[in-house]
Amino acid sequence: METKNNSTFMVLSPHNGLSYKYRAPNSVDGFTFVCFNSLTGDKVMWETGIGAKFISQGHGLLTWNMRGQANSPFSNGEIYEDNIVGDAIRLLKKVEPQNPVFIGLSVGGLYAAKTHLGKESYPCLGLVLINTLRKIGPRLSWINKSLVRLVETGGLDLLRDVYSPFLFGEKWQAQNRENFLKSYSYTPIKKNDGVWHLLKAGENTMWNINWGMIDVPVFNITGLQDQIFRNDKVITEMLTQFQNIKSIEYKDAGHMIPVETPEQLAKDILKFIERL
Repeated sequence: METKNNSTFMVLSPHNGLSYKYRAPNSVDGFTFVCFNSLTGDKVMWETGIGAKFISQGHGLLTWNMRGQANSPFSNGEIYEDNIVGDAIRLLKKVEPQNPVFIGLSVGGLYAAKTHLGKESYPCLGLVLINTLRKIGPRLSWINKSLVRLVETGGLDLLRDVYSPFLFGEKWQAQNRENFLKSYSYTPIKKNDGVWHLLKAGENTMWNINWGMIDVPVFNITGLQDQIFRNDKVITEMLTQFQNIKSIEYKDAGHMIPVETPEQLAKDILKFIERL
């Protein structure tokens, strides 16, 4: 274990490891929010957004990057769904965060739920799902495969330019449009890049979880302007499967709620944990 760039590094095996950062709660009643990234995410999103609010309220924060994300090295063949969940469990067992509450964005919510439910699991006191609920039919399967094709063609810049208008809400788009569609040429991503392996893992991820088995309170948050993953009919059907769930919608946000409306998101999550 070593500390680097204000983060800690956990060795998993030769050429494999996780970059993470843990700040413990400042009281015995405090919760630790354990954040699960999306496949192209970075733990910095949580640390500079809602995490700062949690810490200011006396709670703890555990953020980490999956293998293949920033400062988390990997070897070929080591990035797939079971390993992502297994890595989370290994990290949690090492850190032993106080009163953990799992928060997952997009597929990160699925990995968080599987971390809580699996045979080799790590329990949490509550679960926050941000734009997670979905069913993988022909359309989403097509989209998942197209993500890989886009980065193979033009890297993350092309992926962001194509998908951002569908992922983000209009308010965020208006404020950030100048950061996209630059005049530079696109550069294809290499197949030894972590993002390529992560997107391939997402392409093959199994969404066959039994949501009804989750025995802790669940907070489901969806953005009404998410034009890719949101399906009202599917979400309505899936919400009936949970034992104990509260669900809210953000009318002015899309898929990337932690980036689009971090202040409101932090307030709503802090209100949710009062139930715990």
